[in-house]
Amino acid sequence: MESKEVIRMALERSHAMVIGLIEDMRDAPLTFPTPNGGCHPLWVLGTLAWNECMFIEEWVEGRPNPLTGWEPVFGIGSEPVADADRYPAFNEVLAKVHEVRRHTNEVLESLLEEDLDRPSHAPADRQAHFGTARECFLMLVLKWTMHRGNVADAKRAAAGAG
Repeated sequence: MESKEVIRMALERSHAMVIGLIEDMRDAPLTFPTPNGGCHPLWVLGTLAWNECMFIEEWVEGRPNPLTGWEPVFGIGSEPVADADRYPAFNEVLAKVHEVRRHTNEVLESLLEEDLDRPSHAPADRQAHFGTARECFLMLVLKWTMHRGNVADAKRAAAGAG
């Protein structure tokens, strides 16, 4: 099996593991995972879309992030808040996540195995983890699985509150 096939499988599985939990939180998207805050499901959903565009469109393709307008609420350094008015609607963000993932899959399918080793457009301070296209895809999978815990804890918090 070539690594491209492994990446495809990892993208599918990480997406499935997280998106189902997030969709379960549709009625409580601002539920914080702990009494002290944390990453609520709506913020997780938006930050996953924003980061996926950064990793793939900016750093693999060398294009501008099409979600640059989301940077203040979902980008690097943003903090989840309980104010729904600060965010796009849950269904809008969910639809964008699916659109972004379709594009990611198209980019992956357009690459040959050897293309995965070409240098990325990631900034110098991110090259250690995002230095090649292959590494950008790998880190995307890890980003999704990392945030699964935030949403799982938020789901538990919502169930305990009800």
